[in-house]
Amino acid sequence: MQGNATEVTAAGIARLAGVGRAAVSNWRRRHADFPRPVGGTETSPAFALAEVEEWLRRHRKLAEVPLKERVWQQLVGHPDGPVTALVHAGCVLLLIHDRPPVWLDISSGADERLAALLPAALDEVLTPRMPETARQGRPDRSRVNVQHPVNTPPAATPPATPAPRSAPATPAAPALDIPTAPRLLPSVPLLRGVAELAAERGARATFEFLLGRHLDANPRQYTLTPPGVADLMAALAGTPTTVLDPACGTGALLRALADRPDRRLHAQDGSPELAALTALRLALHTRAPVHAAAGDTLRADAYPELRADAVLCHPPFNERNWGHDDLAYDPRWEYGFPARTESELAWVQHALARLRDGGTAVLLMPPAVASRRSGRRIRADLLRRGALRAVVALPAGAAPPYSVPLHLWVLRRPDRTPAQPEVLLVDTGRFTDDGRGGPDWPGVRETVLGAWQAFDAAGRIDERPGLARSVPVIELLDDDVDLAPARRLPPPADTDGAGRLTGVRARLDETLRLTAELTPPPAEPVPPAASGRLPLTTVGELARAGALVMRTGGQGGHGGHARVPVLTDHDVLAGTAPSGTLPESEEEPVLTEAGDVVLPVLGGGAVARVVDEETAGAVLGRNLVLLRPDPAALDPWFLAGFLRGTANHRQASSYASTATRLDVRRLQLPRLAPDEQRRYGERFRALDAFERALREAGRLGEQLVRGMYDGLTDGTIAP
Repeated sequence: MQGNATEVTAAGIARLAGVGRAAVSNWRRRHADFPRPVGGTETSPAFALAEVEEWLRRHRKLAEVPLKERVWQQLVGHPDGPVTALVHAGCVLLLIHDRPPVWLDISSGADERLAALLPAALDEVLTPRMPETARQGRPDRSRVNVQHPVNTPPAATPPATPAPRSAPATPAAPALDIPTAPRLLPSVPLLRGVAELAAERGARATFEFLLGRHLDANPRQYTLTPPGVADLMAALAGTPTTVLDPACGTGALLRALADRPDRRLHAQDGSPELAALTALRLALHTRAPVHAAAGDTLRADAYPELRADAVLCHPPFNERNWGHDDLAYDPRWEYGFPARTESELAWVQHALARLRDGGTAVLLMPPAVASRRSGRRIRADLLRRGALRAVVALPAGAAPPYSVPLHLWVLRRPDRTPAQPEVLLVDTGRFTDDGRGGPDWPGVRETVLGAWQAFDAAGRIDERPGLARSVPVIELLDDDVDLAPARRLPPPADTDGAGRLTGVRARLDETLRLTAELTPPPAEPVPPAASGRLPLTTVGELARAGALVMRTGGQGGHGGHARVPVLTDHDVLAGTAPSGTLPESEEEPVLTEAGDVVLPVLGGGAVARVVDEETAGAVLGRNLVLLRPDPAALDPWFLAGFLRGTANHRQASSYASTATRLDVRRLQLPRLAPDEQRRYGERFRALDAFERALREAGRLGEQLVRGMYDGLTDGTIAP
């Protein structure tokens, strides 16, 4: 057995075979020829993937390992780690995308031949697409590990005495080095599988699928910029030619720009692995040159001479170790030296320093930056000199942390000081979704872009109560210099507040009457003579018998940036309409149909939802499992009702230190004739209608109470 063979865990084996982990444990106990562990620990052993695949086929546990699962298991089991494997895969996918004949030529023959020829072939492709790519002969940095969050710099030791500009301990380096043949050799089986997958899906979609899986598998290690925010920020930037993202993360902001061959993209991130993955992602996304660097942007700027048309940035929030002690005399602080607690204002000034005169910067900011006293002098100078042009308050749920309504700052590098400057303030809080889904992005986009374009053309706009206002800078230059839009915008005009609340009250009365009608009758106990235990089956047994089909939700979506409705786990828990959206396709989506039963697998709640006609056609989101019963064998309401039993969920759940996960295959339900199933199903359907009415009554009640408080306090309703 080679020491660098790809390994797979018991969970990976279960995923390959389409079974639960309990089945894998049973196979290990019952079959003496089951592959022996080759690594891992006693409680979490690892097995050789090739041996597992052979055993599964030999025992007819699996007709064929799905290609995408085989490739994914090879990637996560790579001896140098999944990030290194993903970088190698991305390099080869770019070669396949740009020069497929070269790949076909060098991939024929032995693995050693491919590994030997690949570096030179990659050099010919990567160098023109990414000019800063390190050539062969430089130290190979292709072995990287996931250690840093997005753009989090390594700790720096402050100098003993301040210098005019402290030299960074680690200068910025090219984001990507061309891996050497010895580094590539363990990856060759993976690379052949990746090429086969690319023949089915395309090179770009294959990389997006693998990267998406990796990000999903490590959610705490990456801060992502959701597509709605990225698209809005790109639109606010206009149509720039040269664009910089100094905290690029996974490249969402630069990918949101329309592809143009004359565009030049610049990216930097403090995490070497993110910088490398983003460079490859952007190169697969666009034909434009990609300049990407790895290094702490504030301490080791890779582009000190750049004067970009636009800067897009989602900086790390609330950093204390951003370089305050090292950078006291840095020339970028044109508007004042940021306090140690004002790392975001350091990023603002870095963005302005990298713009040409008249260039635009759009930054995603925590709302506290608009009002913290420690930053008021810098905010005042940004206003006086006309650098800060707009502050946009986004709805809660727009981006992580989702409970906080973040801000967008739109800045311009002043080419002249305006005579009577004004600043645009926009508040889109009204577009927060009432359920637990995302904001109303079409409404947010229309409001923000409409106000910005009108303000950018005329320097001011007519007031839009509750939404937007252009404020003279002189009004903001008080002791606080508070830029929070909600504090400066008049409330929306409500000429008929009492009439609106009367309508809410009428709907609440109707809903309460409906709730009373739907209230279940008194519970009747089962006579002792008839309370014998019913014969039970499990979801797994029903799936194997063909009585239902089981599918798992993922990141699949339709191509492009079309907004496809996605049924999320939050929608299922809250009983709301599909609220999610997905960006570019990464894997084949699972579409819901009327009569499907959908369950969330995380969180421990005993919830199951039957898909109705209105929800049918939505994409199944991640952390959801879909059961599609055969109508001749199973009534969907009977199935959903029994799957909601608390004891049923308890026995089918596993518990980690911070989460509960449901093994849907272990859920039980009784074996009943179709007529008896329908009798139970009607009762469960009535309970569901009662539950929906209760939710609607609660929502309307909250709306009525909130409206009454607002009306009494703002004087639109008489006491």
